[in-house]
Order: sequence, then C-alpha cells, then structure tokens
Amino acid sequence: MSLRAAGLLFALVLLVLDQLSKWWVLEVLRLPERRSLPLLEAGPFGLDLTMVWNRGVTFGMFSGDGAWNHLILALLAMAVAALLLRWLWRAENLWAALALGAVIGGAVGNVIDRFRFGAVVDFVDAYAWEWHWYVFNIADAGIVCGVAVLVADALIRPEGKRKEAP
Repeated sequence: MSLRAAGLLFALVLLVLDQLSKWWVLEVLRLPERRSLPLLEAGPFGLDLTMVWNRGVTFGMFSGDGAWNHLILALLAMAVAALLLRWLWRAENLWAALALGAVIGGAVGNVIDRFRFGAVVDFVDAYAWEWHWYVFNIADAGIVCGVAVLVADALIRPEGKRKEAP
C-alpha cells in the first residue's frame, strides 16, 4: 500500500468513526436533551459525556451565531484540508502519512458538522482536580494527535532521512 493510500484510508476511517460517534451521541444517547452523562470517576480524574455545540474553532475561538460564521469556518477548514492533501501526496514516511490522514479526516468531520448543524458536535469532557480540558470529539482528537506526530517527526527524524524540497 502506498503512503498516499494509507493516509487516505486512515482519514476515511477516522471520518467514519467521528460521524458514527456523533450520530450515536445525538440520535441514540440523545445527549442534547440530557446535557451531561458521567462515565468515569477515579479519584480526582473523570470523564463525562457533555453536549457542547462549538460554533467557533479550537477552545471556541471566533465563535458566533451568524449564518456566515459557520460557512466561513467550514470553507477555511476545507482549504486547510486541501493543503494537507497536497502535503500527503509528498509524505516521506508512514508516520507522516497517517498523521496527515488523521488531521484531514478530523477537519472534514468537523466541516460536515458545520454544514449540517452550523456548529461542531463536541461531547468528550475529560477533567482532573476539577480542571476541565475543552470538550472535544473524535475529529478533534485526530487533529491534535496528527499534529503532535507531525511535530515529533519534524523534530526527531535525522536530517539525512529528509528529502530535499523540490
């Protein structure tokens, strides 16, 4: 399997898992009506399902209720995904291809939400010592993990293993 195919397959798998989890949260669990559901508590650590309609980007930045707001953010995310696809076509190793696939799949998953709902469906609420991380979804986790792998790859890979830019 080529690096491109591996990255695209990973993007597709993450996208499907993201959309299935959002369907389950909205249609089966009906989390918007319940608002929050405790899942795990282990001392000061916990994990809840908490419904949040994120109209902005990371940490709710640039949020707004206007019709243009979600459209502009969706178009911006699509442009980023297109640039990442171009990068995927030139991926140098499997880790980079999979990481790019994760970011692409996550970005597309959140774009679908913006077009369907005008906001991103976030529902995973992890906390420790009463400090809550931002509420996120599978797409967000894919984006964060993918970016972390890309940064690690750029910092750790020996200089001799990098291809020269065309």
